[in-house]
Amino acid sequence: MKLRWRFGIIAGLFLAVFSLYPQMKMVYMRGADWNGHYAYNDIDEVAYGSYLKALIDGRPRKNDPYTGRDDSPETPQQESLFSIQFAGPMTIAVPARILGIGAPWAMTISGAVAAFLTALAIFWLLGMITGDSIFAMAGSLIVLAGGALFAGEGAIGEILGTSYSYPYFPGFRRYIPAMAFPAFFMLVGLVWKMVAHETHEKHENENKVETVASFPFLAISFAVLAFAYIVFSYFYVWTTAAAWLGCLGVCWIIARPDGIWGDLRRLVVLGVGCLSALVPYAWLLANRSHTMDDVQLLVLTRALDLTRVPELIGFVVLAVIAIGVATKMLVLRDRGTLFAISLALTPAIVFNQQVITGQSLQPIHYQVFIGNYVAGLAVVVTFGLIWRTVEGLHKTPAKLAMAAVAFVAAGWGFVECHYTVRVLDDVNVIRDEAYPVGKRLTELAANDPDKHKRIVLHLGIAEGDDLPTIAPQSVLWARHQHVFPGVDWQESKERYYQQLLYQGVGEKQLADGMKKGDDFVSMISLFGWGRHTDRLNSAYKPLTFGEIDSEARKYAEYAAKFDARGEGVPRLDYLVLPVELDPYLANVDRWYSRTDREQFGKYVLYRLNLK
Repeated sequence: MKLRWRFGIIAGLFLAVFSLYPQMKMVYMRGADWNGHYAYNDIDEVAYGSYLKALIDGRPRKNDPYTGRDDSPETPQQESLFSIQFAGPMTIAVPARILGIGAPWAMTISGAVAAFLTALAIFWLLGMITGDSIFAMAGSLIVLAGGALFAGEGAIGEILGTSYSYPYFPGFRRYIPAMAFPAFFMLVGLVWKMVAHETHEKHENENKVETVASFPFLAISFAVLAFAYIVFSYFYVWTTAAAWLGCLGVCWIIARPDGIWGDLRRLVVLGVGCLSALVPYAWLLANRSHTMDDVQLLVLTRALDLTRVPELIGFVVLAVIAIGVATKMLVLRDRGTLFAISLALTPAIVFNQQVITGQSLQPIHYQVFIGNYVAGLAVVVTFGLIWRTVEGLHKTPAKLAMAAVAFVAAGWGFVECHYTVRVLDDVNVIRDEAYPVGKRLTELAANDPDKHKRIVLHLGIAEGDDLPTIAPQSVLWARHQHVFPGVDWQESKERYYQQLLYQGVGEKQLADGMKKGDDFVSMISLFGWGRHTDRLNSAYKPLTFGEIDSEARKYAEYAAKFDARGEGVPRLDYLVLPVELDPYLANVDRWYSRTDREQFGKYVLYRLNLK
């Protein structure tokens, strides 16, 4: 049956609107005061946006937007999480640079385009499996609008009163994993096209030589390219893709469907191609900075992990398939059934790979960024296989029923938008209010050959973290600074000590904030991301008051000996602060003279000169 792509486009437009919802809401809230900044839907997007801006500005792949310590013959830099996962941002940066689009607009547009293309890829896959365009439209909406739900996250937590509404549409986080998603689902569709190729013969002669006409070279080639793109886009997506391909191969070998040898030849060729993409990846990874390991929270364990929501969904799907086979609604050796089984098994594999490897790396990322979507796809594919066996599928009542399902899925998407976007409303407004200061810093950098090495002291935490997305200067300290290789953990801590010192924070204030649980920024900055929450680290250990007091004393000792003129201490060039903090700068004024005061709404910009 020929696919009616207008239904795929409808699904894609809905998903693009969902991607743009935070932006539209911020523009609505700001009204005529909107300064042009993008709304983020995850706090980590500032790091990705900063790296993207550096690429748009023509800086090298191994760049550090927070410190300005870019790769060069004089100062070679090691690989980072960002430089290894370069495919996504490069895909955005090249056209943005050509068209003269800045990072804020590039982030906004890329998210919408990625959501649209992902919906089309899923529509194509489901359309091939079921032959029903309306079902494919509904299925793509279910998989993507239900992503947070399939992870046990998002709006459902607040609705049920079990947690707060976060994250917002995790698959739409820009540019990770958003840019990898179209490629991932395209890979799945291409593999289906390979194993369900129309030239399969029911009883394939083992001695028959497959011709160019019968062998899907194009499908395999594009599948390898899609996998390679994923490899250099996002770790959790490519490892999930590899796990799924492994599951698919095992399912085929165990069930032995008709034409298995042709399928296996295709899968072997695909596997060799995919492995070839991992060779340069392994080389880059071998040259990574040790700071990359410091922040990734690798845990050595072989403990089973079987209770996460995507896994439970996968187990339910397997049970449904078993019932379907028992009632003869499904045929076990049917390619569609085996395909659904491989998808359902994948979450359990990625969450338990540590049983073999002995290493667990932030499994929450599998839960919210990919495993949930694979589980959702398994649900939809399985239902689609059952759906296509129903008599009267193409009659009006069946079509109306499926259209209603699509409407409900789209409605749930708006529910997710309503609940999850508001979590970051206030900080998005704050970031937009600070946007003009960043634009002014960009103007000041226009003719400065050392602009990337100029250091800004920004006393707004969220605003300082966001500044490299707008302006080319580096910052003294930012919340995401230590995920880049420009600073090691000790220097990052010392820079935070300086940030606290210039803000006039004392030992007791620092300790009390962390003890009360209010100052998660200090927890992250002084103890790492794995000590302020149990979401990222399966070996999570809560901070003790003793650890907090000890770190506060170290800060006090550092502050007592601090000399801004000392060797290795960053020299500040600019100061940005909220207007209300203007009188409270005794420690800044001790070391620097402030000149050229400029006010931009709620923010003040100074030039600093070391005394």
